[in-house]
Amino acid sequence: MSIFKGSGVALVTPMKENGEIDYDSFENLLEDQIKNSTDALIVCGTSGEAPTLNDEEHLEAIRFAAEKAAGRVPVIAGTGSNNTAHAIMMSQKAEEFGADGLLLVTPYYNKATQGGLIAHYTAIAESTKLPCIVYNVPSRTGTNVQPETMVQLGKSVPNIVAIKEASGNLSQVARLAYLADGCIDIYSGNDDQVLPICSLGGIGVISVLANVAPKETHEMVYDCLNGDYAAAAKIQLKAVPLIGQLFCEVNPIPVKAALNMQGFKVGKPRLPLTEMLPEHQENLRKAMKEFGCL
Repeated sequence: MSIFKGSGVALVTPMKENGEIDYDSFENLLEDQIKNSTDALIVCGTSGEAPTLNDEEHLEAIRFAAEKAAGRVPVIAGTGSNNTAHAIMMSQKAEEFGADGLLLVTPYYNKATQGGLIAHYTAIAESTKLPCIVYNVPSRTGTNVQPETMVQLGKSVPNIVAIKEASGNLSQVARLAYLADGCIDIYSGNDDQVLPICSLGGIGVISVLANVAPKETHEMVYDCLNGDYAAAAKIQLKAVPLIGQLFCEVNPIPVKAALNMQGFKVGKPRLPLTEMLPEHQENLRKAMKEFGCL
């Protein structure tokens, strides 16, 4: 069974002026997302600045999200690492703290062979009962999960159930869908490819756009899933300028700026990420107004 269908938001982690996690703002974000039809909450991923969270903060954010969601929507915890043992520890703790699933990025910097990826993901998945989503984002990690590798994992490890596909390569996604033949759920990892990936059999998106436009992102996916591709295309194309501005600087710099514009008070990113350039903020503000989310 799928962890979720529809729009999963790659949620930011709000910060106070002193750099601590702002849990009041975090709760406001969680509630707003649920109210506006988001189908899953993905916490402590790239958009949640996981690389700059220490283990205590990371796990407390997962626990907090699971407690506040209270079963209304699944909470998927980012627990991936380039250190297999650390990913196992974090995944086990996330299960203990109430997460409903795991998002596991491919090992970065030290990278891995395809055989190494199989061993890495198998070891993590076998350490927990939670369903696991492999996160393929070669632009950040330097490693690409080949379709054959993903299918082998899906067929040999029962709780490896899905992939967040952010390679940007639609030919690769098509080959994966063909080879998998339904053994792996496919989520778009790119907001500008929701429609094409769902048309190839994908069942949703793990989305940055959904932070600022949750209802529209949910509707776009469900239009696809219901076969109304014209309606989905209308939302997908309307969102193109906004998506461009949300990625004009390194994620999550722009989306934090966008949420602050919407009044959510998520603060600024932690170093090494910096606040969005003023001229880019103006372009972002314009795109948000044109889309209708500001």
